[in-house]
Amino acid sequence: MLHLLVASTNPGKLEEFRLAADGVAVQIDTMPALRTIPAPEEDGQSFEENAIRKAVYYSQFAPGQWVMADDSGLEVDALEGAPGIRSARFAADSGLVDSPDANDNTDVWNNIVLLQKLEGVAMRDRTARYRCALALARNGVVIATAEGSVEGMILEAPHGTGGFGYDPLFYLPELDQTMADLDPAVKLSLSHRGRALEEMLAKLL
Repeated sequence: MLHLLVASTNPGKLEEFRLAADGVAVQIDTMPALRTIPAPEEDGQSFEENAIRKAVYYSQFAPGQWVMADDSGLEVDALEGAPGIRSARFAADSGLVDSPDANDNTDVWNNIVLLQKLEGVAMRDRTARYRCALALARNGVVIATAEGSVEGMILEAPHGTGGFGYDPLFYLPELDQTMADLDPAVKLSLSHRGRALEEMLAKLL
């Protein structure tokens, strides 16, 4: 069985990867002691560059293991592709940061900033996509890369209680639901991470 270590502490991402690998001879786990390893600089110019940098970096802390890293985010056409590779830090870039003793409200702040920047933009012009790049490395050497994406629109107000990140605002016209409305299995069949992992596994198995 193929064993992949994911260089992420995000439980939502890990769950999506595990669901995507369901029924395949693959075991997916979080990389041990990941929180104790200083994070690398994510200064690449694309999702793929950042995913490669993270996979190469973290694989050096797990000799002989296959370490997978992702870089993913939201691209909004009306914002010329922003937040893009800054998706997780969109609010922080605007100066909105939680106090050290607060609960992590990063997703809430990111969504607020996105809505502010799209204020006055007509719904027909709020086209966007989720994009994910995956990179797999072992002992500091890249083994494979893969990408996945899903097209949608950005609503004027959040809807739904599931998912994470920008899911409450990411609307799928063909289903008349947001990513946060979807059953996990349905979301996985459409998810950018699920599609990227399918492409990755097709290269490995």
